[in-house]
Amino acid sequence: MKINLEYWRQTGPEDKGHFETHTIQNVEAEASFLEMLDQLNEELFDEGKEPVAFDSDCREGICGQCGIVINGDPHGPEVTTTCQLHMRHFKDGDTITIEPWRSTAFPVLRDLVVDRSALDRIVQAGGYISVNTGAAPDAHAVPIRKENADKAFEAAACIGCGACVAACPNGSAMLFTSAKVVHLGLLPQGQPERKERVVNMLHQHDAEGFGGCTNTGACASACPKQVPLEFISMLNRDLMKSGSRVK
Repeated sequence: MKINLEYWRQTGPEDKGHFETHTIQNVEAEASFLEMLDQLNEELFDEGKEPVAFDSDCREGICGQCGIVINGDPHGPEVTTTCQLHMRHFKDGDTITIEPWRSTAFPVLRDLVVDRSALDRIVQAGGYISVNTGAAPDAHAVPIRKENADKAFEAAACIGCGACVAACPNGSAMLFTSAKVVHLGLLPQGQPERKERVVNMLHQHDAEGFGGCTNTGACASACPKQVPLEFISMLNRDLMKSGSRVK
């Protein structure tokens, strides 16, 4: 099928950026979206033009590095990662607009590639604990309520792709931050420094330039791992228990 592309070009954080267009013929319906971008770059290279820079790694829907905005939707029209989106979701002759994540905290490095290290710094702000536990305990030595274990697994599913930020009208990373806070807060290992952790991570969230959360729910709708919106409420409860206020 024929696909008309409008893709974002930007040489760096200081460049204003602009859209360019290209039409690709003979796109296979079963090709992945990234394979279609590979085809685009092959054609641009043959024309003597600079290929479009985009991020990817595993291409198995695990790492989330492939994230881009497709026709206004983070990762595209299906609730999955960009690399797992296939061209059968589009029709012959469709025009597809491709943009990078839009956020002050995600500066564009080149074209569709953004710097998402702000998310790493939020995690780092949570700190770590060092406890001498002696020999490794048996796997089931510390009992954990099943509902807590299930919720912790849901939170741990977050891959830090940043789709929640790209979907949020305020550019907030609260869904990501709440997933990291809740994951540890539900487990015995996460109880030391629990109150300090949520405060420090929220301070870092704001310092990075992410917007405030107004509970529109767009973040959870766009999340490829379906991290639930209720985690933000759980984070807020931890914040209240800490006795601190984060502006």
